Amino acid sequence: MVVIRTATYLLSLSAAAVIATANPHGESLPTVVLDNATVIGQPNGTTIKYLGLPFAQPPNGNLRLRLPQPVLPYNGTINATVFGNQCIQQTFPDVTLPSDVPAAAGQYLAAFLQPADVPQSEDCLNLNVIVPANATTQSRLPVAVVRGFQIGSNALEHGENVVARSIELGYPIVYVGINYRQILQRSQRSVAFGFLGGKEVKEAGVGNLGLQDQREAFRWVQKYISAFGGDPTKVMIWGESAGSISVALHMLHNGGNTDGLFRAGFMESGTVLPSGYVDNEYLQNTYDGIVQDAGCSGSNDTLQCLREVEKVLKAAMDKTPTFVGYQQVNTPYFPRADGVFVAQPSEQQLLAGAVAQIPLVAGNDQDEGTAFAFPTLDITTDDEFLEYINSNFYSNTPRDEVGKILELYPSDPADGAPYNTGDSFAYSPQYKRMAAFQGDFIEIAPRRLFTQYLAEKQPVYSYLSNFHKVEGIGAAHGTELADIFGGGPMQDYLIRFAATLNLNGNGAFTWPRYTNSSPALLTFNDAVPQLNITLDTFRAAQMEYLNKLSLADPI
Repeated sequence: MVVIRTATYLLSLSAAAVIATANPHGESLPTVVLDNATVIGQPNGTTIKYLGLPFAQPPNGNLRLRLPQPVLPYNGTINATVFGNQCIQQTFPDVTLPSDVPAAAGQYLAAFLQPADVPQSEDCLNLNVIVPANATTQSRLPVAVVRGFQIGSNALEHGENVVARSIELGYPIVYVGINYRQILQRSQRSVAFGFLGGKEVKEAGVGNLGLQDQREAFRWVQKYISAFGGDPTKVMIWGESAGSISVALHMLHNGGNTDGLFRAGFMESGTVLPSGYVDNEYLQNTYDGIVQDAGCSGSNDTLQCLREVEKVLKAAMDKTPTFVGYQQVNTPYFPRADGVFVAQPSEQQLLAGAVAQIPLVAGNDQDEGTAFAFPTLDITTDDEFLEYINSNFYSNTPRDEVGKILELYPSDPADGAPYNTGDSFAYSPQYKRMAAFQGDFIEIAPRRLFTQYLAEKQPVYSYLSNFHKVEGIGAAHGTELADIFGGGPMQDYLIRFAATLNLNGNGAFTWPRYTNSSPALLTFNDAVPQLNITLDTFRAAQMEYLNKLSLADPI
């Protein structure tokens, strides 16, 4: 038996040219001028980092659980050489793995759950800007804006690697990494500060605050990025997992009107969601439980009461479900339709037709569900599996209709995830079946719906990542990040797309457009050939059926 212990560390431009200034030790440090402030950056070889710049006012006190407010004009001297606070995060319970889980899988999952070693605070709406060292306000470089990965802090990104590689390729870009009141990307970890549900939240118009934070950061980029050498008309938004979902939801927001904030999207493991309304029964029960645990049940205005009890709110939030608990990916803090930012359930809204007409990339890891399936190892029979998915994912669907999933996802380990591993890594009689179902339910089926619907309307490209495998869980959720930030072909494709809207060039293997007549997936493999083209036709009956159920009965 292996116990993974999770930890929480309890602990933020009128444009002018990039210039150099001298510090008391005679060293030259890079600076930019934002409004009336001099911002000091950190040189790092061919790049410069400006860290922890606030893009909105701290959402605490009476601004807690409210829409983000624009940052006030900058003044004085700002030391932008250290990371800003990360947003407050839900504390996870320890996760117990069977003793036969390979050490590599245990290490991957432990890293998956580990937050950044920077302070947590509500004063966390900040961003990092990383630029080529020779950038000036005349450079007008393309900009890649990314939602933070892993356990929800931009301190865990390695954006300087992306910028340095962009210089080597001859396509220099500016990198912006943002913090927000979040669902926590790679892990789907979630927090009530940014994605609380319930009718009170809907009536106040404060659902999906994390998405509103992101939009405010996009507006900041439009106002200030030219001071760093970026071109506000050439912004690509980009993310992985919850960050990738966010990209899709920004494409749906405001009837598909980008407001001139971005021109392209790059999505890793996440698009639209099989999720419903912010005031559904599950979320209302979660809200009512938080209100009770926070001591606000006797208040005439429970939402206002929650604004006044930060520490108690954090403790109450920690009692609610997480993705490492029994409900797994059905957490209470997914983005859901609130009638403001997300007009209706996102899969339904996609099919309603108002989507930003921008070029996009959207893909998946092959074994998306393997990292999520461990909390249900005690489900060992067909009947238990059926009861679990009926009650947890399709609670309003007749049992006999849900029962068809048992046929589509058989219990034979050779059919489950991690795929193509035969009977290996069957940690329980239903683990590989659960991993296959959950990966398709939350990631691959929605992505196929997304790419198929948009394929004939705008440039769409898709991929399947089957590399950087981890023994025991395969090409698990998030494994492609080793290439994105560590350097490799996927990183190069991303850089070219951000810079030129063209994935191809530099002698790279040709990535064809995805169409419904030829749904091409650029497939990244550990084995030779490293890159090849496969078709997005695998598990066709399964994907079609899951999408049918989810459109009718979103969680």
